[in-house]
Amino acid sequence: MPVNLYDAAYELEKAVRQSSEYSTLKQAYAEVNADPTAKAMFENFRHIQMQLQQKQMMGQEITQAEVQQAQQTVAQVQQNAKIAKLMEAEQRMSMIIAELNKIIMKPLEELYGPLG
Repeated sequence: MPVNLYDAAYELEKAVRQSSEYSTLKQAYAEVNADPTAKAMFENFRHIQMQLQQKQMMGQEITQAEVQQAQQTVAQVQQNAKIAKLMEAEQRMSMIIAELNKIIMKPLEELYGPLG
């Protein structure tokens, strides 16, 4: 019997939304947004992160000053307990998504062999 992959994907989305990891992430994000200082720090961090990613994707060189600014911003946000908790929850969710991606890609890997 054929399987509708889109239905399976929507079921996976629903499962992600119902997971404890997502609930933890959502709660941590709400706590950061409820604190004006933490929210501003986090938004600044994300802005710098996006700028550097855009430069990298366009093949532009990232200057030493930009690297230092990013490192200082990371050190600063990690000292905020609410942001640190959010970043930890983001990292856990990212690991789960990477693991899910491995599972999803397994049939293709078996067909073509591992990349690299």
